[in-house]
Amino acid sequence: MAGDWRTDRIGAALRGENPTVLRRLESGFAVIGDVQFLPGYSVLLVDEPGVQRLSDLRNAERLAFLSDMDRLGEAVERACRRLDAGFRRVNLEILGNTDPFLHAHVWPRFDWEPAELVGKPVWLYPPDRWSDERFRLGPRHDELRVAISSELDRLRPTA
Repeated sequence: MAGDWRTDRIGAALRGENPTVLRRLESGFAVIGDVQFLPGYSVLLVDEPGVQRLSDLRNAERLAFLSDMDRLGEAVERACRRLDAGFRRVNLEILGNTDPFLHAHVWPRFDWEPAELVGKPVWLYPPDRWSDERFRLGPRHDELRVAISSELDRLRPTA
């Protein structure tokens, strides 16, 4: 693989080189987040690199993306509920302020989060949570990866 897959996450996923990919879905890729200070954090990446916003998609594609976002959210919810007694809920967000491609964040939330942050947006967490090596995705998250992937399989739409 030439270069860092993080510079072209969608292209790397399409080439099978993005190590965070959990599953290929109808509209894109379910990936586990690079940071795991909230274990189970995942992202849905659109599978067309030029798509920047939801409104760039035709109606059927929009609905597929939103359906996949729902499926990933439920998979994260089921996996986190099973693995962590402190699981509270899942937050779903489509923001698009930083990365120039359509993606949706799936944030599990937990009772054990700091009291001053548990009811607030994840983006208010201190900067060190985003950069500290303690929270980087690694082998210790393999059980979580398997659990979310298995739930995605269980939630696969039937024909």
